[in-house]
Parts: sequence; C-alpha cells; structure tokens
Amino acid sequence: MPRSSAGTEAFTGPDALSTAHDLRAANLFCARLARGHYENFPVASRLVPARLRPAVQAIYAFARIADDFADEETHEGRRIERLDEWRRMLDDCFRGEAIHPVFVALREAVVTFDLPRQPFVDLLAAFRVDVTQTRYADETALMEYCRLSANPVGRLLLRLFGYVKESLTQPSDAICTALQLANHWQDVAVDLERGRIYLPEDALRSFGVSESDLRSGRPTEAFRALMQDRVARTRALFAAGRPLCDAVRGRFRWELRLTWLGGQRILDRIEAAGHDVLSGRPRLGPTDALVVLGRAVTWS
Repeated sequence: MPRSSAGTEAFTGPDALSTAHDLRAANLFCARLARGHYENFPVASRLVPARLRPAVQAIYAFARIADDFADEETHEGRRIERLDEWRRMLDDCFRGEAIHPVFVALREAVVTFDLPRQPFVDLLAAFRVDVTQTRYADETALMEYCRLSANPVGRLLLRLFGYVKESLTQPSDAICTALQLANHWQDVAVDLERGRIYLPEDALRSFGVSESDLRSGRPTEAFRALMQDRVARTRALFAAGRPLCDAVRGRFRWELRLTWLGGQRILDRIEAAGHDVLSGRPRLGPTDALVVLGRAVTWS
C-alpha cells in the first residue's frame, strides 16, 4: 500500500469524529482518503458501479489507516497499541457499534453486502506482522504473509460484486498474492529503508546474495538472477489467476483485467530495468496506462 498519513490524524482528532454518525460524511471521509492515494492502481475507479463504490472506499480506508499505524513514524512506539484499538473498533463494528467515520461507513458495507469479519481480521494480522517481523525465512513464510495481507481484499471484492462460488477463491488468491509480490519486488529499495526484506532468506542464500549486497544499491549479477527468478514465479501466479478475469462479468471483468495487466506491467518494468530494483524504483506512468488499456481491449 502507499505511504501516507492522510487518514491517521482523523483517528486521534476529535473534531473529525463530531459528524461520525452521519453516514454521508463518513463515506465522504473514506472517498477523500481513497482519492488521496498514490498507488499503482486506482481505488474504486469509475469501473466500480456507484452503488459499490462507498463500500470499496470504506474497505480501503480501513486498511490504509491500519497500514499507517504499522509504518508511519508518528506512531513509533505505539504501533501495536494503535492496531489493537483498531481491532476493538472492528469488533464493535460487527456488533453494530461504530463511532469513527471509517467504521460508520464500513458498518453500512458489512450490513448491505453481508461481508464476513475474517478478512478484516486477517488484514490486521498482516499489519501486526509488519511491526513485529522484518525477514521471511522461506517461500512458505512469505506466502503466509500474502495470505493475510493481500488475499482478503480479493475475497471481499468478490463478495461485493456478488460472486460467492468457492471455485473462484483460488484464482482470486493467486492474483492478489501476485499483485502483492509484484509490489514487493518493485519496492525492494524502499522496504530496505524501512528495515524490511521480503526476499526469502533461503532464496538469497541460494543465489548467493547477501544483505550487504542489497544495501550497496548496486545490483550484482547474482541479484539480477534472483530477481529474474522472483519475476518468473510471480508471473506463474498471475497465470494461475487469469481464469478469474474471464469468469466474472460486466464492469468487474474490466476492472480485473486492467488490474491483472497492470500487475504484469510492473513486472515488465522490472525486466526492462535489467532487474535492477536497487538503484531506482520501477514506476508505471501514462504510457504504461495506455499499454495496459490497449491490452485489455485486445484481451483474448
């Protein structure tokens, strides 16, 4: 997720809570937070039907603020405390009680679309991991983190759009995990600055890459080979999730295809940089958006 403290001040600012019981104000709060993001992909884009947009924005706002608790310097020393309080507010929300604007909006989404509680609990568990864990021993550990941090979002979106078949869960998880990993590989240098390394330790050893190699900011041939392997594994996950893009209908099909292609485009950018994600962060720009749109139109 992006790094912004746009929503966390509202958590501690009493003035922002004075209109919390006003659903319209709560939805506007979440919408402003979503519009203020700077991620690879739009949140609640115009491809999302208007009736679903407030729910998507509420889910985003819930995760955005929790992510800030785990990452932003203003919460240093109180991160777990903040996340625990956010969890208590979530529990209250599912009991029908909501004060903070995010949970006022989220409560409406939960009731309207019968959203399950567990995906939100899993997301909070992932943010707690971000506070307490900075390394991943192997692929299994990294996949477990993605199960908590990425897959719940896809499952919630499926429910919002009315897709409840169990057979759709696996390809959804594959796409969400692939998107999370693509973001990790894009952000290797950024995460290093925060003291985090998502490249599995056993993979680092296997390719002969040390932590000092990462911190040097200069990609060795061994590092490039490691990233080539990471990109290939991530593309395999995208391939496993692709059937979902054809299994849904309407605007959701376009939303999924664009997101799937956008994730692949991040990997294209990493490859175009010679798998160098240490000296600079590969970014998507307007030209990439046109490429992704063109590929969506010619999808087959």
